[in-house]
Amino acid sequence: MPLPLAPENGPHRVPSAAADRPRDDRARDPHPPAQPGTRPAAQPGTGPAARRPGSPAPRPAPPLSPAVLGSALRRAAAGAHAQALRARLLTEAAGRSWAAGRPDRARAMLERALRLRAGDAARGRAMLLLGSLQAQTGVVTDAAESLAHAARLLHRCEPVTAREAACRATEAAWASGTVPPPTPASPGTGGADDYVLGVALAAEGRLEAALEPLRREVARGRAGRDPAGLMRAAVAAVILGEVAESRVLAAHALATARLLGMRLLEANGLELLAYAELRSGRHGAARTHAVEGLRAARRTGQRNMAAHLHAILAMAAAMDGDPETTARHAAATAGYAGPHGLRAADTLAAWALARCDLARGRWDEAAARLEPLIRPGPGQGHPALRMLATPCLIEAVVLSGRPRRTAQSALAVYSRWADVTADPQAPAQLARCRALLAGPEDSTRLFDRALAAHRRADSDFERSRTQLLHGMLLRRHRRPGAARAALRDALVGFERCGAQAWAERVRAELRVGGEAPGEGSPPGLSRLAGLTPQQLRIARHVAEGATNREVAARLAVSPRTVDHHLRNVFSTLGIRSRVELTRLLTTADAPH
Repeated sequence: MPLPLAPENGPHRVPSAAADRPRDDRARDPHPPAQPGTRPAAQPGTGPAARRPGSPAPRPAPPLSPAVLGSALRRAAAGAHAQALRARLLTEAAGRSWAAGRPDRARAMLERALRLRAGDAARGRAMLLLGSLQAQTGVVTDAAESLAHAARLLHRCEPVTAREAACRATEAAWASGTVPPPTPASPGTGGADDYVLGVALAAEGRLEAALEPLRREVARGRAGRDPAGLMRAAVAAVILGEVAESRVLAAHALATARLLGMRLLEANGLELLAYAELRSGRHGAARTHAVEGLRAARRTGQRNMAAHLHAILAMAAAMDGDPETTARHAAATAGYAGPHGLRAADTLAAWALARCDLARGRWDEAAARLEPLIRPGPGQGHPALRMLATPCLIEAVVLSGRPRRTAQSALAVYSRWADVTADPQAPAQLARCRALLAGPEDSTRLFDRALAAHRRADSDFERSRTQLLHGMLLRRHRRPGAARAALRDALVGFERCGAQAWAERVRAELRVGGEAPGEGSPPGLSRLAGLTPQQLRIARHVAEGATNREVAARLAVSPRTVDHHLRNVFSTLGIRSRVELTRLLTTADAPH
């Protein structure tokens, strides 16, 4: 998960040069320099008291943009004589330039600041911002080392800022799937190192040891109001598997960051929220947040964040079974993930491609993609995502007819992880994996156990996958009636969540079992089968009462595109009005 960054605002921003001046100097100065983000104080004879009687009050001046502030601070740095002051002003200017979407200019200013003969505090702050910039635009392992160095420079003079640097070093290492570099203990930070310790232990694969520090971090974040702290609590929650809690914390962090105008944190909040939605099985909401986050990341030049968001979009498309969209987003991820060491994004994109293969019944190809990610050795995937992708590997190995040793070994590791994680899907997926590897006499009992666990976890998509696999095995075990019942339930679930390619795979199984498409299915499902995934998404939004413009905003397309798709929907379904469309979808989604 990418870094919660806030260099331009909030409690972790780089303090202003004026704020660092001695208090008595500021008290003697009748016209102190303006703080970043404000305009200079009014001079005598120009304020409200100087207006003529009866004249209207002037409108308040609009806030200065980050680009304007960055230019002003850069000019101020050029005129500063003390090198420490110049370094601080350059660091502030760099933060504003980055917030304005100019990361390359920001990097140049930070490199100039680090060449100056400034003290540890000024150099540490510049290194903190440079490492944060590297984490979003460069190689994340380099970023982790820069941020660890910033923590070492700051730990005696500014322990709170040093702790921030240590947190970011840990997060950069997490994005790369490596163990974080060592950082010195920061005196005066109390129990605030739980996050650093918990994420580091999770990166080493020691989730059980990470539970307590991560839980304390979640509790601390839940009680706080700082957007960066809320985002770290969301990261801790999702590592624990508490995806509903992570979703709440990420939404709160995003709202707070927007309220405070923290532009760099907006993309981060959207990425965390999209990932939590994805883990919850809400891939439509995940897609909406990821598209919005991608715009915010591009606006602020956060290229690595954009790679993570493309990976989320690839996975959302894979859940729909859309191979073209999945491949496009996976390729966009690979453009940065490989060169920049983003193993988390790279693993998620590879898993998305494999899941798309599963949707189309290409089990051997899916197994070939997943085996290198999950088994020990070179090319191994990110430690957090390896466990999540394991059920897909076991499914691919069993259905492709490959030797089961890999699947059995992966199941043993997954079973230990499922005993520790709070992920609501883990019990059902563990039972499903055991059912796939069990004999005919045990598989039905284990599938029943998986379906009971799905009812507690609330995910149409995963429950439908279990019903599909159960139906396939029942058919192979020559129980056609029970197989058709399981497959029909799977078809309803996939149709409900818009997973068209998965629904088509169910129809293929029903045809093999001798049932014609639509036979025995709820009314309307066979007609909906002719829609593309995008058409079905638009149809469902319209049936909920959304206008074309509202649908366009939700799906990040133009109203004209929505109108074009909707005309094709009406033609395919043989209907003429939105009322008929709503009636058809209500009938198709009704329990049968």
